[in-house]
Amino acid sequence: MRLSFSERRKILKGANYLELTPLRIKSEEVNEENLVNIVIPKFANKFAAKFIVPKLKSPVIKIKLDELGSAVWLLIDGKRSVAQIARLLTEKFGDKIEPVNERLPKYLTGLYEQQFITFQEINKGD
Repeated sequence: MRLSFSERRKILKGANYLELTPLRIKSEEVNEENLVNIVIPKFANKFAAKFIVPKLKSPVIKIKLDELGSAVWLLIDGKRSVAQIARLLTEKFGDKIEPVNERLPKYLTGLYEQQFITFQEINKGD
């Protein structure tokens, strides 16, 4: 049985964040400056997409990430733990990213709450 979002959030609150392995759910575009745009369809409903989207300028919403957010997004591959991502970010950005072990979990929580990412450990029951 699939867990609800609130049940997953409860599991996440009790977990050691640095041991979790994030996974991207949404697709992205990467520009020449290595900055990421997360791409989200405006409508999931096929009826709405068929009749409303043609009248719109774009069928998707793009969430633009800054340099640090883009670096985090590109390191999320479903294999690296949060601790490994933190170490790689420290190597790349040095003091600019500190305190990485506090900032990274907060940022990933925001991505999780917006349903842009999930974590392998809370999906094992699915």
